[in-house]
Amino acid sequence: MSSGASSEGQRAAAASAEARGRPEEALTREAIAARTRWLGRELHWFAEIDSTNREALALAAAGAAHGTAVIAEAQSAGRGRLGRSFFSPPRTNLYVSFVLRPAGSAPTLGTLPLAAGVALAETVAAELGDSSRVELKWPNDVLADGKKVSGILLERAGTHADSAVILGIGVNLNVDPATFPEDFRVRASSLRAQAGRLIDRARFAAALFERLEDALDAHAGGGFAALRPRFDAFFRMTGRRVKVGDAAERVREGVVLGVGADGSLRLGTHDGEERFLAGDVTVLKEPPA
Repeated sequence: MSSGASSEGQRAAAASAEARGRPEEALTREAIAARTRWLGRELHWFAEIDSTNREALALAAAGAAHGTAVIAEAQSAGRGRLGRSFFSPPRTNLYVSFVLRPAGSAPTLGTLPLAAGVALAETVAAELGDSSRVELKWPNDVLADGKKVSGILLERAGTHADSAVILGIGVNLNVDPATFPEDFRVRASSLRAQAGRLIDRARFAAALFERLEDALDAHAGGGFAALRPRFDAFFRMTGRRVKVGDAAERVREGVVLGVGADGSLRLGTHDGEERFLAGDVTVLKEPPA
């Protein structure tokens, strides 16, 4: 394990010992103790860095192995999709990024966030004890009781076809939603708020690592199709009216028809079906009957 400092072993051990057995326990590899074969076996722990994705990108450029993980107790410049910041207070949540070196075509890689979403939704559902309270919001959010509790960010580590990709995951575990930025508060929550109790961060992280390894293995072997039934169990956007905006500043409204085999959002509009491989989705209020 590496902590990103010269005294890495002592620092990680001290952090783990300082808070062992409490929800705010430092998320070192020893504390998490995930039963994985390859995911997170090498884990770089930081008390605080700017962004776990940025650190993972640097590690990938230096040749980090497939499955290498970066965890930070706090981020000063956490990132979400479309250049948004990710609210990252210390010792309350889970901020982790993985270096992945998957084989496959670009379309196959495009469904990796959906595969990660399956593992994340299943972990959240297990924590809440009720899968009906959990929903996957295309393309990268997990909702609990209609509130965002987690997000996923996938970034390429280079321009070559065989370049590594970085899978970043942020989960609101024990943060108090009252401390969220005002524009975020109305649509987001934490598992602690939804469950009504403190969440054991190390236990949650271990469960996520194990489910994520399983989902990524399934995806590597059979693509998105191998995970389709598990994805559909949490996807409840079909039939809803939404507004979709993409990076080209195209904005369309319509009814969600489902998700394609390539992971695209299928949108029924007045002009027929349109597909989005990426975008920002807002669920619209239904007109009164």
